[in-house]
Amino acid sequence: MRCSVLLAIAMLLGLPAFAGERAWVPIEQRLSVEQLRATGLDSLSGQQLALLNRLLSEDRAADLRAADTQRTQDEAGMRPRRTPAQTVNAIVPGSSRAWTQGQTLLLDNGQRWRVVDSGVNFPRPITDAKVTIAPGMLGAWYLRMDDGTPPIKVQRVD
Repeated sequence: MRCSVLLAIAMLLGLPAFAGERAWVPIEQRLSVEQLRATGLDSLSGQQLALLNRLLSEDRAADLRAADTQRTQDEAGMRPRRTPAQTVNAIVPGSSRAWTQGQTLLLDNGQRWRVVDSGVNFPRPITDAKVTIAPGMLGAWYLRMDDGTPPIKVQRVD
């Protein structure tokens, strides 16, 4: 009876440590001398203390596995979280008088982007255009140039 009460007390005292950290800390290192004495844990033999720590560690590991399982189930069916989209700065090599709808632009970094809107006609040929491709609203991406040309809606091909 006394061991089961001590075990229950030790488990309750150890629960707050489960929430925030992953490394196991033995019960005798979590409690002060006064707390060990007040709970009677100071009277346990080394073998009993080792057993208590093993039981608490196994229980904690089971709690962590259950929490991971619950988190996975809570996220079931949800879209994966994405990292914030990064702006792409690149050059479109070559010369062109227009970029038209459906045309694929090959950037100097190897990325390929398709023009989605109606495209754009340039008043004079452009060569090695410096572009910035940045995310817009609702998952759209827009290609911009420094010369004041209106943004062009594009879509990543690869």
